[in-house]
Amino acid sequence: QLQLVESGGGLVQPGGSLRLSCAAAGFSLGYYAIGWFRQAPGKEREGVSCISSSSGSTYYGDSVKGRFTISRDNAKKTVYLQMNSLKPEDSAVYYCASEYFGGCPRSIPVAPFDYWGQGTQVTVSS
Repeated sequence: QLQLVESGGGLVQPGGSLRLSCAAAGFSLGYYAIGWFRQAPGKEREGVSCISSSSGSTYYGDSVKGRFTISRDNAKKTVYLQMNSLKPEDSAVYYCASEYFGGCPRSIPVAPFDYWGQGTQVTVSS
């Protein structure tokens, strides 16, 4: 069974940091692009970041550029999202998802991603 599991969410103060992990099972992670998405109540799911399978190229949504960093460790079958300088508007459920063909659309849309984790809650509040 193919599975993605997110972890690392929690409650942090504005300006704080969290590192999210996306662990994969059932496939070789290196064949897939992995994206991070988030969804807050009443809002559409938003693409946050993506890392490609071949070149390792990274992409970020405009709202997180300069604050978030995506990385991958194919041997550990894990993708990470380091989140720094967190803001209250970053509060959301964060999901990781895989794209079978290994590429990252520059706009990080939801549609090309086929397998999704269950999400991890990130709350940024004073």
